[in-house]
Amino acid sequence: MSSTADQLAAKIKLGWNIGNTLEATGGETAWGNPKVTKALIDLVKANGFNAIRIPCSWNQNLANTSTAQIKTEWLNRVKEVVQYCVDNDMYVIVNIHWDGGWLENNCTEAQKEANNAKQKAFWEQIATQLRGFDEHLLFASANEPNVDNATQMAVLTSYHQTFIDAVRATGGKNAYRTLVVQGPATDIEKTNKLMVTLPTDKIANRMMVEVHYYTPYQFCLMDKDASWGKMFYYWGANYHSTTDTERNATWGEEADLDKLFLSMKTQFVDKGIPVVLGEFAAIRRDLTGDALTLHLASRAYFLKYVVKQAKANGILPFYWDAGNTGVNASAIFDRTNNTVFDTQALTGLLDGLK
Repeated sequence: MSSTADQLAAKIKLGWNIGNTLEATGGETAWGNPKVTKALIDLVKANGFNAIRIPCSWNQNLANTSTAQIKTEWLNRVKEVVQYCVDNDMYVIVNIHWDGGWLENNCTEAQKEANNAKQKAFWEQIATQLRGFDEHLLFASANEPNVDNATQMAVLTSYHQTFIDAVRATGGKNAYRTLVVQGPATDIEKTNKLMVTLPTDKIANRMMVEVHYYTPYQFCLMDKDASWGKMFYYWGANYHSTTDTERNATWGEEADLDKLFLSMKTQFVDKGIPVVLGEFAAIRRDLTGDALTLHLASRAYFLKYVVKQAKANGILPFYWDAGNTGVNASAIFDRTNNTVFDTQALTGLLDGLK
């Protein structure tokens, strides 16, 4: 447990999200993925990733709702998946994800007291269950907390403070574990503007900040045109279409990314606080022929560029893979047979490390 957050960050090369599998409403297989196996984690490790983010739900897995007691079997299952990763010498982030939105959608004064009580109860149990793992395991307070102003930010900071205090109080290795706190909406611009102070920690140099990156939204996630804008299929200065010009990205390309990532370096990394890029991806479009070829090349370049610039700015990239191999999805691995599904995207990610 001797590594500072900075030293730990230097060991994390490329991360992968297990998607919503341990967060899916209705249970681990409810959203179409098989149960996570050691073989899947082995596959991820063998293909160049050395860190895994495990989004988790807890609120749907309670033995007692009035006391926020989490079911023992669920705590054991999460521990089992963490063990798969640590056995592979991989770094792991365990969080409280969307989890029905109890925290994420309620960074409000009205819910502050009740949510801090639940946050404390959950993290005392999670941290106690996972206390025996060494510095390969990191805890993350939340996911994408909906925060748009300073008042809401103050409430979110209280949730993060409760998280830190609860984890530290469980003792053992948790007294020194590196902890990750999320910026407002995990949005870089909002984080730069609103996250002007961080929660306090009695242990120095054991904190990271988390943001996500799906910019431009029209390229990364948008799956149908809207009145305010069209989907982008092509991203990057050298990847614009000469025939399908209305689908070329018109904002959020290299220069914008450079500026955003640099803002995180200046605000946090340069001050000894590593930044986790907890999610990023771009969906595969339903195209054919030359349009598909150009789109996929552009997408691979986007992934390469994100990783390359993240690493250049001291930011730790974790790719979002929800397991769906269809169109408008971003899976790299086919979990039904534990094979690489999207070699081109994987190559793009790995090229970003070169």
